[in-house]
Amino acid sequence: MEKKKKGGTLKAILAIVLILAVLIGAFVIFNSIYIDFLWYRETGYLSVYLTELVSKAKIGGALFIAFFVIFSVYFKLLTLSGGSTILKTNGGFVRKGLPYLIALVLAGFSAAAITHLMWYDILTFINSVPFGETDPIFNKDISFYMFRLPLYNGLIWAGAYLMVLLFMVTIVYSFIVVAGKSSDDRKAAESEKAKGFFSRLWNSYRLQTVLFLTGAFLLVGCFFLTRRYAILFKSSDLLYGATYTDVNITAPVYTIVALFCGICALTTLICGIAKKIKPMIAVYLITAVVFFIGQGAQFVVQRFLVDPNEFTKESLYLSYAIKGTQAAYGLDDINVKSYAVGYDLTAQDIEDNQVTIGNISINDYAPALDTYNSTQSIRTYYEFNDVDIDRYDLQGDYTQVFISARELDTGKLSENAQTWINKYMKYTHGFGYVISPVNTTTNTGQPVLIAYDIPTKTQYKEFEVKQPRIYFGESTDDYAIVNTLSGEFDYPSGSNNVENVYDGTAGIKLSILNRLAFCLKYKTTKFLLSAEITGNSRILINRDFIARVKSIAPFLSYDSDPYLVIADGKLYWMLDALTTSTDYPYSHPYSDEEGNNFNYIRSSVKVVMDAYNGDVTFYIADEQDPLVMVYSGIYPDLFVSLKDMPASLKAHIRYSEAYFNVQAKMYLTYHMSNTSVFYNKEDEWALATQYSANKTEQTVESAYLIMKLPDRDEEFLIMVPFTVINKDNMVAWMAGICDGDDYGELIVYQFEKNSAVYGPMQIEQRIDQDTTIAPQLALLAQEGSSLLRGNLLTIPIANSILYVEPIYIQATSSSTSIPEMKKVIVSYGDTIIMRDTLSECLDEIFGTKDGKVPQPDDGGKEDVPPDQGGTDEGGNSGEVSGDTASLVKKANELFEAAQKAQSSGDWSAYGKYMDELKAVLSKLAELTGGGTTPADTTGTDSTDNNTGDTGTPADNTADTPENTGGEGN
Repeated sequence: MEKKKKGGTLKAILAIVLILAVLIGAFVIFNSIYIDFLWYRETGYLSVYLTELVSKAKIGGALFIAFFVIFSVYFKLLTLSGGSTILKTNGGFVRKGLPYLIALVLAGFSAAAITHLMWYDILTFINSVPFGETDPIFNKDISFYMFRLPLYNGLIWAGAYLMVLLFMVTIVYSFIVVAGKSSDDRKAAESEKAKGFFSRLWNSYRLQTVLFLTGAFLLVGCFFLTRRYAILFKSSDLLYGATYTDVNITAPVYTIVALFCGICALTTLICGIAKKIKPMIAVYLITAVVFFIGQGAQFVVQRFLVDPNEFTKESLYLSYAIKGTQAAYGLDDINVKSYAVGYDLTAQDIEDNQVTIGNISINDYAPALDTYNSTQSIRTYYEFNDVDIDRYDLQGDYTQVFISARELDTGKLSENAQTWINKYMKYTHGFGYVISPVNTTTNTGQPVLIAYDIPTKTQYKEFEVKQPRIYFGESTDDYAIVNTLSGEFDYPSGSNNVENVYDGTAGIKLSILNRLAFCLKYKTTKFLLSAEITGNSRILINRDFIARVKSIAPFLSYDSDPYLVIADGKLYWMLDALTTSTDYPYSHPYSDEEGNNFNYIRSSVKVVMDAYNGDVTFYIADEQDPLVMVYSGIYPDLFVSLKDMPASLKAHIRYSEAYFNVQAKMYLTYHMSNTSVFYNKEDEWALATQYSANKTEQTVESAYLIMKLPDRDEEFLIMVPFTVINKDNMVAWMAGICDGDDYGELIVYQFEKNSAVYGPMQIEQRIDQDTTIAPQLALLAQEGSSLLRGNLLTIPIANSILYVEPIYIQATSSSTSIPEMKKVIVSYGDTIIMRDTLSECLDEIFGTKDGKVPQPDDGGKEDVPPDQGGTDEGGNSGEVSGDTASLVKKANELFEAAQKAQSSGDWSAYGKYMDELKAVLSKLAELTGGGTTPADTTGTDSTDNNTGDTGTPADNTADTPENTGGEGN
């Protein structure tokens, strides 16, 4: 008795624990849904969130009712025909209620699973729009494959799941029936063993088996009908899509097999009711024979007809694959132009292309980022996460700039400051931004800052911002609680900190109920216990831009690099969103670096987020993309037209870099439209290569530039050069237009076949082989410093090509040292030189016009006042005199002194010795009658003096606004 009590108590405890676990799990799920509801309502996209929930509820509810009826009827038929003793003798519930209970459970599970897998296919089916293009084999609109076929395939697999489920239930039930028979019945059953299990199943459940087999054959027939379309997505060594054998053998065989499956279904239904099994078996065997004959025919035709005559037989289908891939990746509307290279540029051409020349980037984004973080972080907890490239009209000059947001990283607070209040209530936002033109450097080789410091200082009204605080950003991951009793840290000011109270519109109000919800979400009681939080306090969540937009629209793909935009006195983030699919027929698939696979892509959406309020807007940039129009039909409140974007923001949209890179890579092969050339891969291209900063070979990255293309005005574009595969000579380059009415246009400039144009890697090799430049680079890279090769730019100008590469020096004595641009290498035709500035290079190569060469904006380097380390025009400290022997001795002494200064990181002394060495070598050249000038010997001028240790930001900057590195305190 006592044992029974203990057993009952244990069962009760287990039951209570189980119930509590279920309740807690349900509460956690409900809490997550509740917080999602609050957040989507706060962002203004509650309808987007409810679309999924409501659609799933409608679809799931309908499926549940349908499945419950099907299962209930089927199970009732089983109980009526099975005659199970167990079901007949073990009470009313077991006999009458159990089948319905099982039907209820299975219907619920099945409806939930199928709804989860198919709800989106159903919505795309309902909202599908035509492409206006058809496939070449079945002549169906592309929308059939994108929006309808996925649902058809899903329904077939759902039907297969139900058939298997019903079959398993029938088998289990038959065993229950046998187990439930009386002993006399079982003895009789022993004598029937020879008839076999399936024979007994047929005799006992003939009607159910007939219905089951009929449904199965109809399902298999539908499978083969839709399987025909799969040949358009078949991958082979030759092409992606249907081949000669697929079109002429495989598809017809699938159609015939589908027809025979229909005959099998009809035969099963008629003969099953008539109790005639032999005709059924005969039809089944004939269907199997037809299928295997078809498989054999495919092998024979491919092996003995197609393989020996591959190009002849497959040429037509190759053309389909080329056209399909070009259409799917937006390569079918490229404006291909011939570019006849002639090295006949003059000073007048340079002047005519002043906007292009004036925006050549002698700064690289990586060194610029190092400079920003070293000189403009102000405090350890501020961080510049990335440098973005954009363009602004500055006082009438169309100027390309680097721009970077100063965001706050609470992980960099000191260890004793890593408190909950500091991380989530006090240090809540970043502040301001840094901007520098891409085409100028200070006299020390660092970017010239034209917007800098906290609060932001700038002489350009275009960069004046009323609200510089960044609550939503590129690397703002944590939640923040605002409008608490204690003020938020705003920015440092001398020895004090300025505080701020958030007055924006973002955030979820922290009522008692909401505080409880966030306690559970973030697993802390501080939301309830903190006296700083009031009823007016709000919590900001999902503050990272990409994570925020992915939560709102997860069905879109996104560029990985948002960029900061200043417009109408506010800070915004912009991001390109892409539509992708795997269902475009005859289009070769692409796999990106994140492992995503697709064979259709468009850059159809521009996403904008307010950096202060977190407001997100999705603008449709390509209304010709059927996929984005389907999404717009599913989520009518999500998108707005690009026509509604303010002009101040529209001026900063860019051709998506992610989209452009995919197109460029696909174009390497699919620029070949001639099937013979494609088949033999006679004209396959590759992305050009160049040296990385540390002189390892790497692929040339696509670059944003302001440039004047032939027969066009200056405009902002993205470009990349192409070379012949396995060779380094350049054959073409691609440009994507970012500006004006031509936004989105793709242009390819292709060189003449018989022309030899240097590729970037060939220029790199020429630099290494140049007997003047190579020794100078070796000298710059002496012990104590490292030489960094900048990004080699390929600049097409007036049917010529100009190559520009900046050279950086970085001291190795300190981990915080800043790379400084010291030299610029320019290559044009067979000429290659290295000087201190781009303007010097252009002056020497192209000469002067009316006594003056047109200069890049600001001359390439920014002069600094004398008290900041500038030198006089000649860079010399005095007159140099002496005979040849003494001058040679003096030169050697100066060279050794310069090396020692460089090794110790004393750049001021190094510059002084190099200037003196230049003067000595110049005097020596005069005495010996040589023609070598100081510029030819050292490649430096008076602006090459440094003002101090590169590891000290204050020493590297001037007090003028243009040169200020920023005093943060």
